Amino acid sequence: MNDRVHTLDTSPGYGYGVSAEQRNRVLRNTYLLLAISMLPTVLGAWIGVATGLTLQLTGGLGLVVFLGGAFAFMYAIEKTKNSAAGVPVLLAFTFFMGLMLSRMIAMVLGFKNGSELIMLAFGGTAGVFFAMASLSSVIKRDLSGMGKWLFVGAIVLMVGGIVNVFVGSTAGMMALSVAAIGIFSAFMVYDLKRIMDGGETNYISATLALYMNVFNVFQSMLALFGIMGGERD
Repeated sequence: MNDRVHTLDTSPGYGYGVSAEQRNRVLRNTYLLLAISMLPTVLGAWIGVATGLTLQLTGGLGLVVFLGGAFAFMYAIEKTKNSAAGVPVLLAFTFFMGLMLSRMIAMVLGFKNGSELIMLAFGGTAGVFFAMASLSSVIKRDLSGMGKWLFVGAIVLMVGGIVNVFVGSTAGMMALSVAAIGIFSAFMVYDLKRIMDGGETNYISATLALYMNVFNVFQSMLALFGIMGGERD
């Protein structure tokens, strides 16, 4: 069956012209690929912690490597999303993101209760995702208008994060983390609703969007828990 269906069905699709069958298939494939994408993320984080590969990427250098690598991968994913190379490129991106996350994980593991904080952040992120997924499944209204506001919020967060790299404010980090949890939780609802309404029919693009939401919520929770609950020896 073709990826796009051009005949309207009777279920709510907000004019996208995508059948309920296809929307459900895209959602299933997205959930499956999102689950698979966590494996290279964990592997990348483990390698980063074990080797200390990213510990030297501090300040401006770390920012350049992270932003340059992330945007390069996202560009490559966009270019290959309709081909057989799309999934391997996405999984390579999630490995890279795991490597980039390893520096924060190593810092949290430096606390006496570091392992507990990581598990708390993992559980909190899973809870947020399941709550947002449940919410998106019961909301009946079109949420497409949220997109521009969430995008503006994400840009403000990114600019604030760049500034804070050089300022090094703990209070600023806490504020950014709280804001990021709120914004990317809302993004989860928005992105899932787009799939359910037929606004996103490519499961690789859908997985990328949800992965970034989950990654940012987890990273923000980890930073917040590390600041607030880290116990030193």
